[in-house]
Amino acid sequence: MSGNESRLQAIYQITNREPSASDKTDALSKIWACDVFNLATMEESLSKNAFKAIKKTVQTGEPLDSATADIVAAAMKEWAVAKGVKFYSHVFYPLTNVTAEKHDGFIVTNSDGNAITEFTGSLLIKGEPDGSSFPNGSIRMTNAARGYTAWDPTSPVYIQHTDNGSTLMIPCVFMSWTGEALDKKIPLLRSNDAMNKAGNRVLSLMGEKEIAPLNSSCGAEQEYFLVDSNFANSRPDLLLAGRTLFGAEPAKGQQFDDHYFGAIPARVQVYMQDVEDQLYRLGIPAKTHHNEVAPGQFEIAPYFEAANVAADHQQLMMTTLKATAKRHGFICLLHEKPFAGINGSGKHVNWSVGNATQGNLLDPGQTPHDNLNFLLFCGAVIRGVHKFGPLLRSVIASAGNDHRLGANEAPPAILSVYLGDQLEKVFQDIKDGKLLSSEVGGEMDLGLSQILNFERDPGDRNRTSPFAFTGNRFEFRAVGSAQSVSGPLVAMNTMLADSLNWIADKLETALKDGDQTKAVASVLQELMNDHGNAVFGGDGYSSEWHEMAVAERGLKNIPTTADALPALQEASVKELFESTGVLTPVELESRYEVYAEQYILSLEVEAKLVVDMAKTMIYPAAVRYLSDLSMASAGMSEMGVDVDTTAAQAVATATNAMMAAVAKLSEAMEKEDFASTDDHMQYFANDILSLMNEVRAHADTLETEVADELWPLPKYQEMLFIK
Repeated sequence: MSGNESRLQAIYQITNREPSASDKTDALSKIWACDVFNLATMEESLSKNAFKAIKKTVQTGEPLDSATADIVAAAMKEWAVAKGVKFYSHVFYPLTNVTAEKHDGFIVTNSDGNAITEFTGSLLIKGEPDGSSFPNGSIRMTNAARGYTAWDPTSPVYIQHTDNGSTLMIPCVFMSWTGEALDKKIPLLRSNDAMNKAGNRVLSLMGEKEIAPLNSSCGAEQEYFLVDSNFANSRPDLLLAGRTLFGAEPAKGQQFDDHYFGAIPARVQVYMQDVEDQLYRLGIPAKTHHNEVAPGQFEIAPYFEAANVAADHQQLMMTTLKATAKRHGFICLLHEKPFAGINGSGKHVNWSVGNATQGNLLDPGQTPHDNLNFLLFCGAVIRGVHKFGPLLRSVIASAGNDHRLGANEAPPAILSVYLGDQLEKVFQDIKDGKLLSSEVGGEMDLGLSQILNFERDPGDRNRTSPFAFTGNRFEFRAVGSAQSVSGPLVAMNTMLADSLNWIADKLETALKDGDQTKAVASVLQELMNDHGNAVFGGDGYSSEWHEMAVAERGLKNIPTTADALPALQEASVKELFESTGVLTPVELESRYEVYAEQYILSLEVEAKLVVDMAKTMIYPAAVRYLSDLSMASAGMSEMGVDVDTTAAQAVATATNAMMAAVAKLSEAMEKEDFASTDDHMQYFANDILSLMNEVRAHADTLETEVADELWPLPKYQEMLFIK
């Protein structure tokens, strides 16, 4: 597997690197959450009254008084300083899908010229980063730049260790001076509050007396690729765009299905263990890791946590995956489609709702037809997905995710709900005006004496559904691997709150007859008559479903981000967020502007890279090969040897076609006059992307024709299989 000098050097460095060795790690019981200032640590550090107050804040969201904040801040500082920390940082989550940090020192000088460490409640509670230097959708201009970070006591403070020192990290919200949310955490907290209030209404009407605060929970399965940094550093597209903009399909990809759940490469196993040890120290319950479907692709999945904490931990997990990869000589790719022709990466968001008194309200139990609370909450989800499907599509919209949605690896861009055979039958019976006994799964007997019989689930798993019920939760499978889970969680919590309020309004009337079961059945029957079209248990990839979903069921097929983001400007979506108090019209409009700009800029960067790489890397290699062929042909002709010019003609044809496509793309990139942001997005989604693909098609043809020793870019077969 030869190549040009940089490719040869990369392969040499990888194949001759010292074998990875795994240092002996401490027991989980010793390292678990050792770098987290959690309730257990606070109980040891605070007075009884202070601990009681902060515990109530953490568990119920009650406000914390300033005096207690001072006590907590002092204890937090002492704990951190004892661990060698000299700095603290307000950590927040702007509208960029990445984490932002503002670092300050525990230092104050006095009149004697000496320095002391100090950290007060006011410093803990409030910070002041620039509100105009982050995407804000015109909420903050440069001349009106003040923004605030504010401590979120419901998400634990932790210590981040790096080679350059340790920092106390304080999860925060981020807002403008005028009070608008500039981040992803504020809407998430608001959406959970809206869902809690609506859920309380329903449970109270159902006769529940003790109702603890409801919270949504999240467990996000994170998929990613690992590429050796020697290869990635020779690929400008991977470094700047996160995906390969060129690359011919290798002879072997994933067609043998031999990578999925296969033996983890030794070097990757050491990397995974390093990642998980760091996560355990931060109190992040990473539970599962394995090879994914595509070569070079892997997955890590944490256990369920409260949605707000899970969202913070998910951001921290992505940071840890990327930072740790560098130490192991990898680059971690979180892009949804780094390589064409093989599976891309998603982030399946497992979501449920519950509390301490009623438990998981999306758990059907053994007899779901008798579990009225479950039926109401599950029905609320069905209504929400049907009514706000375009919203759900918009919150997982990105240039990267467009490459995988609808392909034979990820759910289609049509939002539907999969319930499984048992539940689908229950809700169909309700729709038909009857409620029959539900079927149990039955026992699975394999006829092998050494294998114990086990209970079969009442429904199969549908991997083609974008929104699937999986036993005691819903799995939103269409979320992209590079995305924050906050946006999907906000949408799901808010649509659930709206549906629960609708159900509560209906129940108030229906319960006047006194028969609770009859009232629930009548409400759910109306719900299924109006919104049952969202329920689908078949093959979501089939062309028959795509036709039926749109033509017969009235569902929308929304293939691109340019098609999806306008949903944020629909009157029904504005009313949804405003009525629940989750986002004001100004905040919602700002998100449309930010996400539209990010989409356009992402494709603009890719288009510029396509032009530059084609002109400065691929074209010179093709010309040099043609020159070599020409000289060889001339020499052979002089010796009277017949010359076959087929190869040269193929290279010349592809080279000319590629450069003609490059010229068209360059010209198309100069267009600036657009009637609206929607038009601008559609232009990139259709014209620019198609021209990029045209350039790529010719370049990939050249990769299969030009001599391997001249090709300048590491190839798929190298990046995916050499570890």
